[in-house]
Amino acid sequence: MKACPDAYHCPVEATIDIVGGKHKVLILWHLSKHGVLRFGELQRLMAQATPKMLTQQLRELEADGMVHRELYHQVPPKTEYSLTPRGHRFTPVLNAMCAWGKDVLDDVTAG
Repeated sequence: MKACPDAYHCPVEATIDIVGGKHKVLILWHLSKHGVLRFGELQRLMAQATPKMLTQQLRELEADGMVHRELYHQVPPKTEYSLTPRGHRFTPVLNAMCAWGKDVLDDVTAG
């Protein structure tokens, strides 16, 4: 996200800047449905995302205050991801996207 809020022309532009990454919406969706997930669990849920891309997207979501990363210093190290309060406020948008997607799929199926 840009450092200066005045750099955005409208709130939708700010939203797209935060969640517009290749896999960000799916990451947020899975965290909203599962609560806390480890990296490997997210990776299994999102097989289409490479580990490098998943790591990058998680770091960006963390930097934008959408995702919390909890690192446990143990052997082997454990990292868990969850939504922040800001991330939780995005959940209604995710639910609306899911409902819209279901409608589109129903339309396509109905032909």
